[in-house]
Amino acid sequence: MTGLTIKERMAIARVKMIEQDARLRACNFGEVNQGLTKELAQEEAKRCLACKNEPCMDGCPVGVHIPDFLTAVAEGNLEQAARILRVDNALPATTGRVCPQEVQCEGVCVRGKKGDPVAIGFLERFVADWAAENLPREAPPLEQTGFRVAVVGSGPGGLTAAGELARMGHQVHVFEALHDTGGVLRYGIPEFRLPKAIVDREVENLRALGVTIECNVIIGRTLTVDEIAQEFDAVFIANGAGLPMFLDLPGENFKGVYSANEYLTRVNLMGAWMDVEGGTPIARGETVVVFGGGNVAMDSVRTARRLGAKHAICAYRRTKAEMPARAEEVAHAEEEGIEFHYLVAPLEILGDAKGWVRAVRMQRMELGEPDASGRRRPVPVPGSEFEQPCEIVVVALGTTANPLLTNATPALKLNKWKNIVVDKQQATAMEGVFAGGDIVRGGATVILAMGDGKVAAHGIDDYLKTRTPKG
Repeated sequence: MTGLTIKERMAIARVKMIEQDARLRACNFGEVNQGLTKELAQEEAKRCLACKNEPCMDGCPVGVHIPDFLTAVAEGNLEQAARILRVDNALPATTGRVCPQEVQCEGVCVRGKKGDPVAIGFLERFVADWAAENLPREAPPLEQTGFRVAVVGSGPGGLTAAGELARMGHQVHVFEALHDTGGVLRYGIPEFRLPKAIVDREVENLRALGVTIECNVIIGRTLTVDEIAQEFDAVFIANGAGLPMFLDLPGENFKGVYSANEYLTRVNLMGAWMDVEGGTPIARGETVVVFGGGNVAMDSVRTARRLGAKHAICAYRRTKAEMPARAEEVAHAEEEGIEFHYLVAPLEILGDAKGWVRAVRMQRMELGEPDASGRRRPVPVPGSEFEQPCEIVVVALGTTANPLLTNATPALKLNKWKNIVVDKQQATAMEGVFAGGDIVRGGATVILAMGDGKVAAHGIDDYLKTRTPKG
């Protein structure tokens, strides 16, 4: 690669992402990361050691040929780099921003064993943004198969499957329950991490491939899986797992208590950050407490800060070392003035005479023996109860399968968590019906849903090769 020796590559320090100043961004919804210049991107790509066994590819759920991609960037051939990305990743500008590379491709990068791994995510974002400004959108294949495939949900899994299937020459029709596209990419991830303009751009790329998207169609209510299976040659279910989990505590029905799903949806889809005459679609408070330690908790507490909370508190029952959130998101939150209260757990939400939250009663915890997750189990400290005054509580503890679709589709086989059971090709118990993403996995990441969508698309293609189009 580029004629550099291993020693010369090892001497190059990892690039620093250009970021919006923390004091400013804590008060606005502009994107935090500002991207790289071409010169910085080329320099970072030269850090790749061109390992023969290519471990980074094994760490990528959608199988991007990362070494070839990095070589093209290092040589300044951005058009080639973009084409390499397009082969395997339908949403590169999205994954470059929100994919947890540190535990996937970068997590197995050989350079990471003795320093910082290659910043693959930064480079993916850079190339995807460059391609959007400089390359035409991909055109539909000239040869069409005549098969029609329905995709339920326009989130990351559904969009990935749609793109793969369209490139194979199949006609793809996506059904989306909400009034706009993107699923969790639009309603669940804040603007400061993933701008809606990026989601729109990725969706338009798929439309250019010939994908049709129909919004405001709730499968399980407007239409059933059985009905669309009669019309289409195959179906891919990727409707996510949107049923929020709560704490089951006294006081959870007080006004000012939100699930993270509702909180972020009201902000993202209902414009809660805007000053609207007559009030905004969400309650605000001087002190907001968010329970949880994952990426959704980070998104929620950082959103609360931007909505004007003087004290935006992330309350987590373990320590920082056990938090599942991305290290970058935690670091950004700390820079923005988020208050982290570790080793605390809620006991009760307290309200005032008008039914609004006034405080949370909590207790301090300490770490005991490891639990099934391998992390040390938090146990209460006797006599450590205290009250945290607040006006808003957000519960960010994950989601379970929404039963709307599955209850209306008895032929689907479910596991004990009510998620759809699939085989290695993502095929369900129903003939010609496949599924992937959170409705199969439970709450997971964007890139894992995309990996399922890619596997399912190839499974559907194999299935259709044994059939004739319904016409």
